[in-house]
Amino acid sequence: MNCILCNSRKARRHCIALHGDICSVCCGTEREQSIDCPLECVYLQDAHEHERPPDLDPATIPNQDISVTEEFLRANEVFLAFFALAIYEGALAQPGATDYDTRDALEALIKTMRTLQSGIYYETVPDNKFAASIAAHVQEKIAELRRRELDATGASSIKDSTLLTVLAFLQRLEYSRNNGRKRSRAFLDFLRGFYVPSPESGETGAQPDEPRVIL
Repeated sequence: MNCILCNSRKARRHCIALHGDICSVCCGTEREQSIDCPLECVYLQDAHEHERPPDLDPATIPNQDISVTEEFLRANEVFLAFFALAIYEGALAQPGATDYDTRDALEALIKTMRTLQSGIYYETVPDNKFAASIAAHVQEKIAELRRRELDATGASSIKDSTLLTVLAFLQRLEYSRNNGRKRSRAFLDFLRGFYVPSPESGETGAQPDEPRVIL
């Protein structure tokens, strides 16, 4: 049986995106380009694990004025995991969402958080509908976390500056993980590491522990 794309080479693997068999060459060249590869594809996962992202000019990464130290990341590991999962869930709810949609969402969230520090709140909503949905989901998770903390303690310890720094770090991760393909999902595949299966509950995933103390 020949590949359903090139129709010249022998098909070697099943493509769940195209619902047919393709050759390894077409899989490698068209993956996340003309093929809208789902994250559950084992060939995509293997490619993400072994591929080398394009060289990145650090000067192209935005928001470099926000300092992110190793000490900060160690102190806020749970908080980082919580919102990495929120971004992943927001993207997962939008079939077809890519790393670039996540990039737009992160930039909008960072702009919104910056307005909080200035004392004049203004929510930036991306024109990109996928990015807007991802950003809205993250905002909902932030609001939910704050409500729970208020109900439990009567006060909120979540600092806007902490949230801003976490978002800036996630933005830098997206730039470094994005493989440069038109429909890259390498960053989203990375975020999936925060999505932990829960066999005991029978659910497809379980949230990490919520932040207890946020510095």
